[in-house]
Amino acid sequence: MNAPMNFKTPILAVISVFSIACAHAGTPTPLHDGWRLQSACSVKADGAAISTPGFASNDWLETTVPNTVLAAQVAGKVYPDPYFGMNLRNIPGSNYPIGHNFSNLPMPQDSPYRCGWWYRTEFTAPPATRDQRVWLHFGGINYRGEIWVNGHRIADSTQVAGAYRAYDFDVTDALKPGAKNILAVETFAPTEKDLGINWVDWNPCPPDKDMGLWGEVNLVETGAVTLRSPMAVTHFTDSSLATAELTVYAELHNATSRDIQGAVSATVAGVRIEQPVRLAANEDRTVAFSPEQFPNLRIRNPRPWWPAQMGEPHLEQLNISFADHGVKTDEKSVAFGIREITSELSATGGRLFRINGKPILIRGAGWSQDMLLRTDGHRLRDQIRMVADMHLNTIRLEGKLETEDFFRLTDEQGILVMLGWCCCDHWEHWNEWGPQDLPIATASLRDQLLRLRSHASLLVWLNGSDNAPPPNVERAYLQVESDVHWPNPVLSAASAQNTAGAGPNGVKMTGPYDYVAPSYWYVDQHNGGAFGYNTETSPGPAITSLASRAKFLPDPEAWPPSANWSYHNGGGEFTNLRVLDEAMAAVYAKPSSAADYERTAQTMAYDSERAMFEAYSKNKYVSTGVIQWMLNNAWPSMIWHLYDYYLDTGAGYYAAKKACEPVHIQYSYDDRSIVVVNSTYMPIEGLHASLHVRGMGWKDLYKAEASLNAGADSSQTVFELPESLLTGAEKIFFIELALTDSGGRTVSRNFYWVPYTLTTFDFGRTDYTHTAAQRHEDLTALANLPKAQIKADATLERAGHSRRVSVQLNNPSNTLAFQVSVAPRTADGGLIAPVLWSDNWIELGPGESATLTADLPDGAPDSTVIHVDGWNISPLVLTPVIAAAAHGGE
Repeated sequence: MNAPMNFKTPILAVISVFSIACAHAGTPTPLHDGWRLQSACSVKADGAAISTPGFASNDWLETTVPNTVLAAQVAGKVYPDPYFGMNLRNIPGSNYPIGHNFSNLPMPQDSPYRCGWWYRTEFTAPPATRDQRVWLHFGGINYRGEIWVNGHRIADSTQVAGAYRAYDFDVTDALKPGAKNILAVETFAPTEKDLGINWVDWNPCPPDKDMGLWGEVNLVETGAVTLRSPMAVTHFTDSSLATAELTVYAELHNATSRDIQGAVSATVAGVRIEQPVRLAANEDRTVAFSPEQFPNLRIRNPRPWWPAQMGEPHLEQLNISFADHGVKTDEKSVAFGIREITSELSATGGRLFRINGKPILIRGAGWSQDMLLRTDGHRLRDQIRMVADMHLNTIRLEGKLETEDFFRLTDEQGILVMLGWCCCDHWEHWNEWGPQDLPIATASLRDQLLRLRSHASLLVWLNGSDNAPPPNVERAYLQVESDVHWPNPVLSAASAQNTAGAGPNGVKMTGPYDYVAPSYWYVDQHNGGAFGYNTETSPGPAITSLASRAKFLPDPEAWPPSANWSYHNGGGEFTNLRVLDEAMAAVYAKPSSAADYERTAQTMAYDSERAMFEAYSKNKYVSTGVIQWMLNNAWPSMIWHLYDYYLDTGAGYYAAKKACEPVHIQYSYDDRSIVVVNSTYMPIEGLHASLHVRGMGWKDLYKAEASLNAGADSSQTVFELPESLLTGAEKIFFIELALTDSGGRTVSRNFYWVPYTLTTFDFGRTDYTHTAAQRHEDLTALANLPKAQIKADATLERAGHSRRVSVQLNNPSNTLAFQVSVAPRTADGGLIAPVLWSDNWIELGPGESATLTADLPDGAPDSTVIHVDGWNISPLVLTPVIAAAAHGGE
């Protein structure tokens, strides 16, 4: 850090720094707009001068907060879009080796981000009142900081340290009530020996290492006693769920130098409770209301919160306040769920989670924030909607602890969140920790758990990721978790490393992370196959569409792929797509163009993504969970996503959506069985399953039908293909499955292309990336499918502000139309996203028809067209016909 440091004694003899709650007293005043940003190496003044009214900062960069330094510079057009091509490499400080984890490397000597960077703003403080306290709340400062108000240093970089710390500073005595005040914050980037924010091998790291004010900054007014982090914890007395025992917690702080006698009052799920509290001068205390003390906290016939898959994510309200002689000094209101999450080891050793006593197979994916930590509420809502649309029940956060809006949405939408610390940098380099690291780590843990603990959607906290912490660190973490009354399970790591403190994890992190054939998920018995709980795994690459590539590559149709393409692969072992490319050439065909490559990669992603989720579903509860690595990307990427950075939904998205649908029929690669999976928690009677097997020439080979009832949360075999069917006469089998309900309505439809000889795997050559193929399967005949003709038309129906497009597809030819996809585009081929089709990447047999529907996003132009493509059809471009307006439409 080149900027000079001034470690004067702060003006405030006592600086109160404590963890934040989900809401602040009354309505906090966001200090969002009107900030200026400048490098400390360009400023010839100290914090005392910068934080005074006469200081000239008009030539500093205008910005808003939250914003990292580089995010502010990009927004201010200092640098062009760093996500386009290799622009990121042209930003000063980005000359670290491509593919390396920059968090483990020192900042280059010539980097402008070795300097401190000043953020400065002006604001009006509230008028002074009796016993008023005014606080500056910081939701995230990466990594160190000095905070100045009106020429007075409030805190220095020994007190402000840690990317995941949160702070509330009492600045009452430094403010000018009712007048203009100046806040200046000097921020310093993390070093390679700090507990910073880390992008592992997911994508490059920005050259500023995400330094700056990445969390919200608020001005908060309270009385003499603050109340923070309220939480209501549930325990059901038995499996009937007829009685829920609630325990309420909150954190109190006396901000004065005198004793205060007052009362904490609350209304929780409609129940009124109150207790007197006496606080000594400057005392911090956790206040608790237990059902033993307050019998009315035994709620009869409650409405539980459930993940959306299991029921209604019903939320209750907790309103709680502290009053001093009848005058409220602080109050909070949080939404919470009456729910109880527990976990155990299954009979086969997998970590099994239960929600309100009922088991749940975790099917989720790993989340990433934007690489510059930028936030967008509309984009966030779209992404949570996409998770629900795929029928996933869980999001995993490895680090990247999201905003309050994120957790509010997961609570409301009934999506579980698995969260914990990140791997692969100083967070897990415990043997290199200095004396400051454990205090920062435990303070960070405390801040985050207190911030998050009230949320209904939180499934589990992981104290480590790839590795479990050593005993001294784990003891410190477990003590924090006990002190804050963390209400959910805790695991020591996302891997199979067990510890004395937390016991057996019952999870695995054995890959793969690169392409494997679909049968892998069924036949592997020792690594990533469908047994136990796999906390991160996937078939790897996810090639984006041409329309998406055009948004981040100067050469989106380059063949062979250029260095621009490769820069948007992963890091470490994933800087190239060799495994996918070799499998593609061996199994399907060697591509001759970017279009060939994209089409085949999409089909490979569909086939293996679907098989991964289906294998785990078939084997529940021998398998107890699977987390696709990943859900999304921090920047435009060619690997690890179910939808891309621009929210375009490729084949992998629809594979996951198909595999995880609530009631589902599927094929098993290991034993040729046809399985019906009921992922709902209600029994379903009167189902009818059908199986139709054909050869390459669409010749009938085998048919079967059966009636069945599906038990709640069940997996059952309905058919098994006779071994005699799979002879060498046919090289590829087309397997069509259908499931209808008692009214004859289609509940599930599925289609497979299965080779006569499956891939055999060289398990002895397994590494953490994947298991290599000893002999690849042969699907090359698919490249020579006879041409099919597709007739298609599209209609657009307006209802209010929504626009629903329907695409009717018909195959009048006598051959299969394979992997038919539809996509909305602008008239010149530009991307329109997100668009969530009812189905996509489908097959149409001779004479078959299908209708695919989706709602267009708000920004889609009236000139939107629909592209129809497939393996063996001529591409079509449809102009939707405007249908008559729906009743009540505009």
